[in-house]
Order: sequence, then C-alpha cells, then structure tokens
Amino acid sequence: MSNPQQLRYTKEHEWLSVAEDGVATVGITEFAANALGDVVYAQLPEVGDTVTAGESCGELESTKSVSDLYAPVTGEVVAANQDVVDDPSLVNSAPFEGGWLFKVRVTGEPDDLLSADEYTEFSGS
Repeated sequence: MSNPQQLRYTKEHEWLSVAEDGVATVGITEFAANALGDVVYAQLPEVGDTVTAGESCGELESTKSVSDLYAPVTGEVVAANQDVVDDPSLVNSAPFEGGWLFKVRVTGEPDDLLSADEYTEFSGS
C-alpha cells in the first residue's frame, strides 16, 4: 500500500490534497477502505455545508459496519462527489483518484495533519 507523498493525512484515516486556490479535496485512505470492506453507501456533506476539523460530516456504510467521515479541515463544502454516491465501490477501487469524497474551501487547517511518511508509520500501512 502506498500513500501519495503530496497529500496530508489524519489519524481518522482521511486524506487531504494540498489546497489549490483555497480549495482542498478530501477522501479516505486505502488503509481505511480496506479496513471497511466493500463500501455500499456514502452519505457526504452537501454543497454549502460548513464542516469543522475533527467533527463528523458524513458516513460510509460497508458490508461490515457504518463509519463516520470526519472533516480534516474547517471550511465550506464546494463539491460532493456524486460518482461515489452513485457507485460507493469507487472508495475501494480508487480511494486516491475517482473515490474522492468532497471538496472544501479551507478556512482553518489543524496543526496535527500527518505527512505521508508519518501516516504510514502511524497506520502501519
């Protein structure tokens, strides 16, 4: 399992792209997707919602369990990935590409985001 170096990670197993024009993309890591098993339902935050770093903003349901989705940063949701809502298995098959979850205009970034190497050490992945 390889965690892309250009991303930042949370201890809740979300990834965050480097914000371009203040907008960052959020998804879950391959480690989290594998731990969940086959994702069958995704409830994502809606465009216009405000999310707060570290707080639940949606959920992913798999054949094994339901897991909360946590916001890695604070900001306003500017896009939700309708492809994942229509086909939740994208989270498993392409967690770092087509399986992204939402985009957020960042207004606050926590100090505890991990680098790829730090996340790999933390998760053992």
